[in-house]
Amino acid sequence: AIIAAESGHIVGKEGGAIEATGHKIIAEPGVDGKLTPEIIQLAFDRSSEFDYQPKPKMVFISNTTEIGTLYTRSELAAVAAICKKLKLLLFLDGARLGAALTSSKNDVTWNDVYNLTDIFWIGGTKNGALLGEAVVIKDPSLGADFPYHMKQRGALLAKGRVLGIQFDTLFQDDLFFRLARDSNSAAAEMFSSLVKMGFKLWAATESNQVFVIFPPALVQELREDFDFFIWEHLHDGSLVIRLVTSWATEHSQVQRFCRVVKKWMKRS
Repeated sequence: AIIAAESGHIVGKEGGAIEATGHKIIAEPGVDGKLTPEIIQLAFDRSSEFDYQPKPKMVFISNTTEIGTLYTRSELAAVAAICKKLKLLLFLDGARLGAALTSSKNDVTWNDVYNLTDIFWIGGTKNGALLGEAVVIKDPSLGADFPYHMKQRGALLAKGRVLGIQFDTLFQDDLFFRLARDSNSAAAEMFSSLVKMGFKLWAATESNQVFVIFPPALVQELREDFDFFIWEHLHDGSLVIRLVTSWATEHSQVQRFCRVVKKWMKRS
């Protein structure tokens, strides 16, 4: 079984892929989208009370998290320590690792990610690549059958060099980080403008995701010109929307979005 935060990507955004392979996800409420040693210990203990309960073998975290927050180095080290104590593998989903490592709030390094996890991947798809992630498996014994499982699950590309060429390019001339910084910069501009207009954030903006609370009428108008997710329906009828900026987001697009919001406010 895999211990993950309730907001974790594998919990509700992968069509039950983990369960489809015969494994159980033990979903726990996170703190700002993150797991803590206390949460992991509690989940482990709860699943160890009886012999026939799902047996945790791995902890799944992501950086950035599904709500755009970051693990600090001390938080990541604490999670790694509890995993080592409980003999659990630590897997870090790095689909947005570029955004995490270039955030102004970040104090985690490449070496920290490598040294404190057992498996992680470097996200290319969300950071300028056409497709693909670079999976890093530290223990050769864990990766021995990885190509076999990729083939069995339909994930092995016939022309795998396409992936390598992309990452070879991304890691030249600081391109990987420059693209990530651009996405974070666009998000910072967006959240700053929305806060100045008086809107409240549902989660702290630490990377390239902005979670803002809007009235339904504004959301409806914005959907005519922009694509975004409705993340949560609040009790007062307000909506939490998730705005994600990317390496390709231009500041003119951010400004256009904010102009539409301002025009709606004047009419309301």
